[in-house]
Amino acid sequence: MYSAPRGTTDILPEEQAYWRYIEQKAAHICQLYGYERIDAPVFEDTRLFTRGVGEGTDIVEKEMYTFDDRGGNSITLKPESTASVCRAYLEHGFQNLPQPVKLYYFSPIFRYERPQAGRFRQHHQFGCEAIGEADAFLDAEVIDMAWQFLTSLDLQKFLLFINSIGCPRCRPKYLEVLTAYFASHIGELCPDCKTRLGRNVLRLLDCKQPACQKVVNQAPKSIGHLCLPCAKHFEQLKSYLRVLEIPFEVNQRLVRGLDYYTRTVFEIQPEEEKSQSTIVGGGRYDGLIETLGGKPTPGIGFAAGIERIVLNLERQNIVIPQIPVPQVFVACLGESARNEAMKLAAALRCDGIGVISATSAKSLKAQLRQANNLKISRAVIIGDEEVKSGTVILRDMTTSHQSVVKPAELPEFLK
Repeated sequence: MYSAPRGTTDILPEEQAYWRYIEQKAAHICQLYGYERIDAPVFEDTRLFTRGVGEGTDIVEKEMYTFDDRGGNSITLKPESTASVCRAYLEHGFQNLPQPVKLYYFSPIFRYERPQAGRFRQHHQFGCEAIGEADAFLDAEVIDMAWQFLTSLDLQKFLLFINSIGCPRCRPKYLEVLTAYFASHIGELCPDCKTRLGRNVLRLLDCKQPACQKVVNQAPKSIGHLCLPCAKHFEQLKSYLRVLEIPFEVNQRLVRGLDYYTRTVFEIQPEEEKSQSTIVGGGRYDGLIETLGGKPTPGIGFAAGIERIVLNLERQNIVIPQIPVPQVFVACLGESARNEAMKLAAALRCDGIGVISATSAKSLKAQLRQANNLKISRAVIIGDEEVKSGTVILRDMTTSHQSVVKPAELPEFLK
């Protein structure tokens, strides 16, 4: 038998209520903050990610699904969405619109990495991007939006971590200091960190290997090497978050895994002990638009992993609205009754009433048993006698009470 490829999963009908609930809450929050939806292709030119995300990142080096199409073009399934949104911003002239341009999306994401709880090789993200404004006020608003989104889902006990990793003016000096520090401790580093040292030294701060923790914890901190504008920006962000009464913790090891980040980076994580499953992650990317060929344009955004949010909803036993299901079952006996049952079911659906019809010539008892198994509260029964009299029988499946009504009266009875 075939099965889903490793690192992918089917989202079954009984799980769909969580997904619709999350999507509805996300869309509502986006509307409140003035964001409009965008849907980018599921695959892009590979150069968009090697140039935008960064050739020295784990994503580009190890995790991308890349292939040549029949025209010989190198194509990559999206490993993240920010670069795609920025490409669309440039391609469609959004730089000529009032800034910042605020966009949101739902998208599958593809990364060849070790599958884990709530994170698969194909997973799904809800994300937002605000492009065209550098003020820390916008950073705080974007973080507030992510915070209010989680709160609207009734999720509790999550933590906000923030950091600043500087800009092209101050970061090179910090990277020199950081490289020198780790080079002096190279014998204490894991193999991955030794490889990253010469290519992407910031990633060493995010290492989870126990052998590296002591060295990483004592490493120079980015906020101690910020230029004056970056330091001021970070202080303003913290001030705005206090105004919004959003609790936060400065995590000086927080760097995120993409080369395009500048200044603000942030993550929201569950509060449970030993949990490292980030629910929301994001930051500022003031140089990305320019890297992709546009004029210098600041931007900030975040992405939320939907699978991880579902996992946390389940862990916290949050009751969510169920997707409405048909509450009427149409049973019939006899060929002429079958034709009338088909017409009646179609008419009820046109009136906005969900209907499931018996589709085979079972006995009435078997049809009503099917209605019970489907947990349907009302059954409409049509037999040859009902066809002759122009009536139907309406049965309450809970009390077994039955009424004889005319088909034209059914919508009012049922509503």
